[in-house]
Amino acid sequence: MKIRSVQCSLQFALILTGLIALSACKKEDNNPDTTVVNNLLANPENGPAAGNPDGNSAIPREAGPEDVSKPDVVIVDGSPDSCTCQAVKDAVAKGGKIVFNCGNQPLTITMDGPAQIFNNANPDVVIDGGGLITLSGGGNNRILYMNTCDQNLVWTTPTCDNQDHPRLTVQNITFANGNAINEGQEREGGGGAIWVRGGRFKAVNTRFFNNVCVGTGADVGGGAIRVFSQYNGLPVYIVNSTFGGEDGYGNQGANGGALSSIGVSWTIINSLFTHNKAIGNGGNPAQSGTPGGGSGGAIYNDGNTMTLTLLGTKIENNEVVQHGSGIFFVTNNRTGNIVIDNSVIRNNTGGSWYPVYPNISMHADTKIEVTNSTIE
Repeated sequence: MKIRSVQCSLQFALILTGLIALSACKKEDNNPDTTVVNNLLANPENGPAAGNPDGNSAIPREAGPEDVSKPDVVIVDGSPDSCTCQAVKDAVAKGGKIVFNCGNQPLTITMDGPAQIFNNANPDVVIDGGGLITLSGGGNNRILYMNTCDQNLVWTTPTCDNQDHPRLTVQNITFANGNAINEGQEREGGGGAIWVRGGRFKAVNTRFFNNVCVGTGADVGGGAIRVFSQYNGLPVYIVNSTFGGEDGYGNQGANGGALSSIGVSWTIINSLFTHNKAIGNGGNPAQSGTPGGGSGGAIYNDGNTMTLTLLGTKIENNEVVQHGSGIFFVTNNRTGNIVIDNSVIRNNTGGSWYPVYPNISMHADTKIEVTNSTIE
């Protein structure tokens, strides 16, 4: 036992030293307003790399990875066998900065149910896979759940739909085979990998493969991620991340094969969306005799005042049944807007209602600014 303890302690010391050297995967950046991501998933053992290889847009510092050189929780003792679903659930319930000490080889941890963020545990929750960890739903379960308005996770403010915490970051990690189909037909049925309401959320240097949510419904979706009620309307950041990436890795759901939200702004930087599908039928509102859905091959945004910003991002080879082969963006009161720079949106298929640009379904009078980009 003493020998094993020394070995595990030495292994953990080496891993922690690496984390400190990487300083949460940030390279030195002389611009105080931006940061640079060191891609720990640039050459993964399995699956497409994280991020758009052609993306080179600047990353605001607040959108970058969090520093985990001084973790609050370590999963677990250096051996892969110790890194269990229950260990992940326990760590996420405690909150804080969470890292994995599961050996030096890629490891998949299969979840038997979602890890849940408790709203009264720690205002900041950072889950850092170190480029080695995949959290899998096993084709049966959602992987991660945060809801500031879920009493079972403890109400902490009188305005649960507009509070600044928890602030959830997932980074240097892969989410695969999540499944929210059994969560119901309404909005709870979205978010095959991750479902978020309230606080703040960002994903940095992440990969999402083969996640699914309920396949029909007018306004439900997010094969990979579903988000509501971000604090003061601040954006969700998706940075250097991949959704699909190759044939056989795409995510799917009723709407928003990769991402879905209502009333949420997104800033998506240097990311890749391919081979995702919106498989519903009948749109929103659902046409007579149909179950509804089928819009937003990669991204589904519905609501009022919100902004979708794409920087250095590629969206291609996604599919829909109804509208928005690449993007579905509806701002009901026409106060929302789209910003696209240094990006490529092309070769997405299916659907109709493309009044301004191919691949993008939106009202003709929606404000959209496109620079240095290809949309075809």
